[in-house]
Amino acid sequence: MYEPMPGDRLFRSLKDQGTIIMAANLRMTRGVARGIFRAALDLEAPIIFEIARSECDQDGGYTGMRPADYARQIQIAANEIKFDIWALHADHITVKKGTPEDIAKTKELINLQVEAGFTSFAIDASHLFNFKGGNLREELAMNIDATTELAHHIKKKMGSKPFGLEVEVGEIGKENEHGKVVTNPEEAVTFIKALNENGVEPDVLAIANGTTHGNIFDDKGNVIEQVGIDLEQTKKVAQALRDMGSNVRIAQHGITGTPRELINTMFPKGDILKGNVATHWQNIVLDTVKVYDPDFYKEIYDWTVNTYGPKSPGKPDKVVFGKNVKNCFGQFYTRFQNLEFEAVDTIEAFAYAEARTYFKAFSATGTAAYVRDSE
Repeated sequence: MYEPMPGDRLFRSLKDQGTIIMAANLRMTRGVARGIFRAALDLEAPIIFEIARSECDQDGGYTGMRPADYARQIQIAANEIKFDIWALHADHITVKKGTPEDIAKTKELINLQVEAGFTSFAIDASHLFNFKGGNLREELAMNIDATTELAHHIKKKMGSKPFGLEVEVGEIGKENEHGKVVTNPEEAVTFIKALNENGVEPDVLAIANGTTHGNIFDDKGNVIEQVGIDLEQTKKVAQALRDMGSNVRIAQHGITGTPRELINTMFPKGDILKGNVATHWQNIVLDTVKVYDPDFYKEIYDWTVNTYGPKSPGKPDKVVFGKNVKNCFGQFYTRFQNLEFEAVDTIEAFAYAEARTYFKAFSATGTAAYVRDSE
């Protein structure tokens, strides 16, 4: 069995190696997981497979998968390809209300994730921000408290097993009257100091730095490049964390659509340690279905537009489809699981090629050795 290793082992052994660990979020695993694992094996590149709460929870989320379903499918691919340097990450364990009921429900999900074999966890309580707080610590208090309680719960459930921990400050993709919200260094330092005082030691910190989850579109509905990341602000946050003596590095969300040459030449590797790629793999699956089963693709398109179009008046159908098609994976779960073999093979081939390109851009080639040598 090529089982997932603790996420903290990847983060700890690679934090000073000038590399970014790709975290691949798969809304459908067939073909995609094998392709990425094959690329990881050939290039000796560590890989994190992840799934967010909205996609995969007690009720199946919008992918139709529960934690045990996702873990099992990734584990099957790992065993088939025989690759050992990987972790299984519960991304965006989101807390939006912070009420006792909200926290209790979140703990139930964490219990399922631990039982399923997840080895890394991302607590996202960034939505809990007190805009009427008197100072920064007061503004972040709800996030700090929820993150602390859930981190301690994870530690209790994991027992003696080590695990990776990601936390978040600054709501990714949020906008105000001045534009996109951006996490500042003082905010990051205040947040991490408070968590440390509470006995919580994160490995990586997700920040708001100008990116958006998913595809982004122009006013005509055409997909455009993701170039809004504020790299200078990201460097300032990372430097502030180092100046306080912290080993915490940055988790970069919203990479889909970012030109690979920008990642390769401009991303501050070492400041950014974890790079999330999600919608890109979804796009590969849908582009393949469009060719191999056009009737199924039309059914997906019509269902998405008819379901979500009325909720987005004035938006072009292409935008409605692009923003909401992720929900089709749960709606058509059985159909995706039963795609013809030739289509699945094509998906695997595309995933393999694209993963190689990402690993190269992330300077991840050959870095699996650092992880193996870390024990």
